[in-house]
Amino acid sequence: MAEIVDFVNRGAASITPAAVEKMLRHLPQWKLEFTQINEPLFPHLVDQLEFLADAVEDTAEGVYKDLPYRAFSQAVFALIYAHKKVGIIPDTVLNLGRADDSSVVRAVLIQNETVFAIYAAAQNREWSKITSHP
Repeated sequence: MAEIVDFVNRGAASITPAAVEKMLRHLPQWKLEFTQINEPLFPHLVDQLEFLADAVEDTAEGVYKDLPYRAFSQAVFALIYAHKKVGIIPDTVLNLGRADDSSVVRAVLIQNETVFAIYAAAQNREWSKITSHP
């Protein structure tokens, strides 16, 4: 998992305000696409992506002001990565295509568990249904 954490941290460090702005324009469509993910091996991925998308939107719109920028940029990176069809493992690979997406999302959630649990509570969402430790 350390390699994925390093990958996420490097990717998040490259997130710019322009990248955030571009991603936010596409995020409503991406959220619809995420709901179409059907991967029995990764049953929590859709909920986790939706959670990260909501946290990013709320933070970018100023609705939620307590998410540290590190967590925000990592969440943005995870959303961009999950949207791409070709990653470490292409999404078209049967049963494994979303393994890399799930690993990236889990790395973001694990590294920022405390702040995302606080965000979940502020949004009246049950963290145990989102967390990487279901």
